[in-house]
Amino acid sequence: MSIETRFQPLLELKRQQHLYRQRPLSFSAQRAQMQINGIQVVNFSSNDYLGLANHPDIKQAVLDGLSNQDISYGSGAAHLVTGHSLQHHLLEDELADWLGVERALLFSTGYMANLAVQQVLMQPGDTILADKLNHASLVDGALNSEATLKRYPHLDMNALERRLQSIKTGQTLIVTDGVFSMDGDMAPLADIQQLAETHQAWLMVDDAHGFGMLGKQGRGCFDYLGVQPNQDTIQVGTLGKAFGTSGAFVAGSQILIESLIQFARPYIYTTAMSPLNALATRTALKLVQSADAERAQLQQHIQQFRQGAQQIGLTLWESHTAIQPIILGDSQTALQWSEALKQKGFWVTAIRPPSVPKGQARLRVTLSAGHTSEQIDALLTALEAIQKANT
Repeated sequence: MSIETRFQPLLELKRQQHLYRQRPLSFSAQRAQMQINGIQVVNFSSNDYLGLANHPDIKQAVLDGLSNQDISYGSGAAHLVTGHSLQHHLLEDELADWLGVERALLFSTGYMANLAVQQVLMQPGDTILADKLNHASLVDGALNSEATLKRYPHLDMNALERRLQSIKTGQTLIVTDGVFSMDGDMAPLADIQQLAETHQAWLMVDDAHGFGMLGKQGRGCFDYLGVQPNQDTIQVGTLGKAFGTSGAFVAGSQILIESLIQFARPYIYTTAMSPLNALATRTALKLVQSADAERAQLQQHIQQFRQGAQQIGLTLWESHTAIQPIILGDSQTALQWSEALKQKGFWVTAIRPPSVPKGQARLRVTLSAGHTSEQIDALLTALEAIQKANT
């Protein structure tokens, strides 16, 4: 059987189900106003929550690094060979200081970090309890560990407690997103941590969409909710969202980080990120820490959008973060609305299964401090016109 014979029917089925995906081509820098697929649009699909992806200070840090003879573009090897540069080391220290934890460890992507943590920590006979709407990388990390995976209904603390009570042997790890990437709602970390401590479970939180956007100095969901992580709490963050660079990190105890260095295959067998990216991220971290004005601006944008969307009768999720999904139901409708918005000069991605449950296809509006109030008003006007045209 050829590859074509096996996959051509599957690709055609994707098209028929309105689930076929294509990569949009960007012709401009990442910012609020962009040229994508050859058209000028206001970008409401980026995770660049603080508008740092094209920040001049980050770009200048890279330019300065290029002229520094002690900083190469490529790392040349894995961290445990010769790839762990001074810039990586300093960034890890600065991330740990920022979060008030003992250590932090860099990964090339958040996907790799989520694979690594669960594979290393969990052994046969252990159990992972995961929120049903966790990010795909968290699901894959659990499935690729040697533990038993059990999922609890989204944000259902009663169900989580029942599952904890049913476990009689082995170690338990509770795994959750901090801010859920498709719904924009937040995990009740105070309740989850209390349950974890009561049942002697460990807690892993992927705060990819919380770091930078929430909390004092952008420290994320724990700080925002006033919850203090303990020694058995693992925090995972990505650098390609509010930080505006790329890569990821795991933060926690000294023993956690040393265990990952010694046992995590996604860490041991991967070339380290570019030292220039680490240098750029050190600058980004300083910008994140001092971005109180941008976080305040972002909160104003969130309130403006939610109030406007409710006034025109759009169905919103209970999200008070920069992720504002508009639930439309079926994939074809979501694609039609997304295309209509493009024709009006707005880039808003249609999110379809399997990224979201069947029947919950949506437009995923993401807001940034880089947007203007006028751009948000214009988006709301366009959405109102599309809604009226489809009723």
